[in-house]
Amino acid sequence: QVQLVESGGGLVQAGGSLRLSCAASGTFFSVEYMSWYRRAPGKQRELLARITSDGSTNYHDSVRGRFTISRDHVKNTVYLQMNSLKPEDTAVYSCNALVTVNVDDIIPVNYWGQGTQVTVSP
Repeated sequence: QVQLVESGGGLVQAGGSLRLSCAASGTFFSVEYMSWYRRAPGKQRELLARITSDGSTNYHDSVRGRFTISRDHVKNTVYLQMNSLKPEDTAVYSCNALVTVNVDDIIPVNYWGQGTQVTVSP
């Protein structure tokens, strides 16, 4: 079983910075990738950034150059460093991980954290 717990959300002023953390805990064989999503009111959830087991990263165009995803393999934690925040970044940010729970599992499983609120004031 795998649990994901986000932290680091809060209220910041436009132009400010915030770092989100997501820690994976439990018993599992490997984590194939970890991602950050967000959902603003009235909008669909969108993928912001993803980091794979080999360190490759992908970013949504709206955050590329402002947000940086990183991973601490020892702590099984993924981070999202958010700089130059804008009011339109206001959303609930959620962590996602694709996890191979058992060594002989053919298909890995997606797990989600509860989400953390990020609010950017103008």
